[in-house]
Amino acid sequence: MKITVDTGTCVSSGQCVLLAPETFDQNEDDGTVVLLTEEPAAAEEDAVRQAELTCPAAAIRLSGT
Repeated sequence: MKITVDTGTCVSSGQCVLLAPETFDQNEDDGTVVLLTEEPAAAEEDAVRQAELTCPAAAIRLSGT
């Protein structure tokens, strides 16, 4: 699985960080998503999928799933 994020469409809801904290963080200045790793550990993949589905701005994209 490979992750990409679009910080331009991110609305800083923080759902991704709550669901997959090993993969996502938030920018301290504006709260937008910060991708900690493009390829999450296998144990984190379900949480990353949930983060993609939960993101209100559809700012998270997964490929190779």
